[in-house]
Amino acid sequence: MLAKRVIPCLDVHDGQVTRGVQFGRAEAGGLRNVGDPVELAVRYNDQGADEMVFFDITASAHGRASMVDVIERAADQCFMPLTVGGGIRVLEDMQTMLRAGADKVSINSSALATPDLIRQGAEKFGSQCIVVSIDCKQVAPDRWEVFAKGGRQATGLEAVEWAKRAVALGAGEIVLNSIDADGTKAGFDLVITRRVSESVGVPVVASGGAGSLKHMADVLLEGRADAVLAASIFHFGTHTVGDVKRHLAGRGIPVRL
Repeated sequence: MLAKRVIPCLDVHDGQVTRGVQFGRAEAGGLRNVGDPVELAVRYNDQGADEMVFFDITASAHGRASMVDVIERAADQCFMPLTVGGGIRVLEDMQTMLRAGADKVSINSSALATPDLIRQGAEKFGSQCIVVSIDCKQVAPDRWEVFAKGGRQATGLEAVEWAKRAVALGAGEIVLNSIDADGTKAGFDLVITRRVSESVGVPVVASGGAGSLKHMADVLLEGRADAVLAASIFHFGTHTVGDVKRHLAGRGIPVRL
């Protein structure tokens, strides 16, 4: 069995790492400043993180320039693969981030608006570079719907069907974010994670809800995820990446120690 990955996530707003709850936004005062993204990336690199994800939540020209600088500095100091998402709308945006030092680019709303962007990116840069991030919410007892625009806009798409289509178009990885669980530290949505994981032939990264070591093990075992992504549990010192890996190994889950 392939080693399961542990991936810290940094939400970057105007060059600083922030953290919200259930997609809290800056304009609503729902974000808490956490620190410098490169300093945090180096910390997690030293702790043994398998990858690092940066999400640019500024969505402005100034923010984009700041993000390129963050990726360049992080790539210079870290040895783990870097993924960057947020505001990537065209092939040129992908190229800018990959040239800055990112190993993968993550697209979400732009993929929903222009699904062919997935195919274009995969053809130009390779499927291994193209991550499709899916924000989903349970809207009925047996239905999880995909949302765009940071969780603000319903799409009418069912999560598993969209994941399958994204992979068919060339996505090499899926990041599945539960809007219901995001930032709550109450655990991952195991049901939809497992459904997506069993429906696509590419790695699925579980996101949204990590609050304990048990939650992380559960989503890898019961949710069948290939990797676990978390923010608050790392940023606020609840656990280190090493803590997570040791716990996973103790549960019989293969990890790179």
